[in-house]
Amino acid sequence: MFDIPDYKKVRVIIDTDAACEADDPFAIVHGLLSPKLIVKGICAEHFAQPRSMEQSFEEIRTILSAMDTDIPVFHGQRGPLSEDREVSEAASFMIREAQSDDPHPLFILCQGAITNVAMAIETEPSIMDRMTIIWIGTHGSAYGYVPFREFNAGNDIEAANTVLRKGTHLWLVPSYVYTTVIIGIAEIERRIAPCGQIGRHLYENLINYNNSEGAGWTQGESWSLGDSPAIALAINPRCGHYEITNAPHIGEDTASSECPDEHPIRIYKDVDSRYILEDLIAKLELAAESHLTSKLVR
Repeated sequence: MFDIPDYKKVRVIIDTDAACEADDPFAIVHGLLSPKLIVKGICAEHFAQPRSMEQSFEEIRTILSAMDTDIPVFHGQRGPLSEDREVSEAASFMIREAQSDDPHPLFILCQGAITNVAMAIETEPSIMDRMTIIWIGTHGSAYGYVPFREFNAGNDIEAANTVLRKGTHLWLVPSYVYTTVIIGIAEIERRIAPCGQIGRHLYENLINYNNSEGAGWTQGESWSLGDSPAIALAINPRCGHYEITNAPHIGEDTASSECPDEHPIRIYKDVDSRYILEDLIAKLELAAESHLTSKLVR
């Protein structure tokens, strides 16, 4: 795998509800295979099931095992802020990393509820100026009508509004953007499944979920890899267009309402889906080829 100059690299913490459905693992793998990203740790997020944070933690461990990679993994909050006010391993880790003297800029890449980040900034507000948050969530600046209950914000609306209110360096990837990162399952079978143990895991994990009762919302032959923009924008912030606008407020139904007095944040209006998908697939192919070559050399 190629490398890039050190001064172009950034530190990242991946915050993920990895066991929720099939898109998170693709994003995690993309992050781990990207030379620009110094992955300092991966934090498990909860979602709308009992013991969901623990399920996410185990899925992260499964991914790391399949990639034969050793990255620190941290337990997050066990539920929304309204249910768990004890500072988790994940929140404590985010605070420590934000307070580090490491000169590489720090990005928190959030692929689920944003509870761990909210707990971290409530515990130590000074870290907000020391990191950039990229969050896959909310309906962004589409005010009023709610096309569906936005899952990530809806899993902890208090945490969502906490981060929106305090997140001075916040890049938001809303529903009308992340749902456009679409790939056919045939392409996953043809191009990703052959890429070693991790490629097979990504494919089989998706197929198992697609055939489950919980996947009634999907189209059947395709998948939205909606979490992948969090990784891609940390690699290349210009792989999409954005607006600078005041942070919205999120209602109980996950609708966004305009808040003229709030601070400005970056809200992406689109992303380059093929760049994101092709970059992931090419890195998987390179990693698989490298692994095969190393086995042949032995």
